[in-house]
Amino acid sequence: MWYYTDMIILSTPGWEDYSLLDSGDGKRLEKFGAYTLVRPDPQCIWQPHLPSQEWEKADALFIEIDKKGHWGKKTQMPEKWEMTYKQLIFYAKLSPFKHTGVFPEQHQHWDWLETKLKNKNSNLKSKVLNLFGYTGIASLACAAAGAEVTHIDASFPTIGWARENQAASGLNNEKIRWILDDCLKFVEREVRRGNKYEGIIMDPPVFGHGPKGERWEFSENFPMLLANCQKILSDHPIFLLINAYAVSASAIMLENVLQDVTKGLGGTVESGELALQEKDSNRLLSTGIFGRWSK
Repeated sequence: MWYYTDMIILSTPGWEDYSLLDSGDGKRLEKFGAYTLVRPDPQCIWQPHLPSQEWEKADALFIEIDKKGHWGKKTQMPEKWEMTYKQLIFYAKLSPFKHTGVFPEQHQHWDWLETKLKNKNSNLKSKVLNLFGYTGIASLACAAAGAEVTHIDASFPTIGWARENQAASGLNNEKIRWILDDCLKFVEREVRRGNKYEGIIMDPPVFGHGPKGERWEFSENFPMLLANCQKILSDHPIFLLINAYAVSASAIMLENVLQDVTKGLGGTVESGELALQEKDSNRLLSTGIFGRWSK
């Protein structure tokens, strides 16, 4: 008989520089630092709690037309602005893909990563691999907790953004390798080189392309990537964390594959959903699924 952990909902009621103010009618009303934004979210088919006047006060809104979109600014806004979480400082920007480069629900994982790295049994510096690392806040959280981080992403501008976040957080002297590469090819090379990591983080998209046009499709490439990640876990691993957004699969799938990959290692596998909690209510907005293993 196969035993599953209880599915977990990791929800955040917000933090000092972020709030989900309201949601509904296919949109979110959110505060990112000093600015309030309206973004489309098709799952929000319920009714907003706040009156329309509150939504109209937003500094910018993302406008979608024929599956394309752009930001419409209603007030004077800078190209980028600082946000803070604990000791980390990073930049939010209005990207053409309707996000800001900050995924606030991920702070649940930033805290978890910090705890796992600081509670490890060895005095040796842990090596962490962050695949599809994007703007690098998880990489900064790991570096701030004492790890040596290898951060992989296929977008040159995004790695530049991550480096800006590193400088803003005052972590320039921390050891982070920023590498522009295809994640699948990089891990295959790490297997051949015999390199090992105590922790692996990944946030694979549904579809994507590497820097040289390499094609990524979750259903086709994810099993291969995970199999190779199993080969580069060290003999004393600490964690393996998988996030998934907009994947037509469930947290149960992530738990199943993690049970396979970590068989014989002991530790704990858990899975569930990440969610944002509205500031003045208990209503939750699901943002994605996760699976994670740790010793």
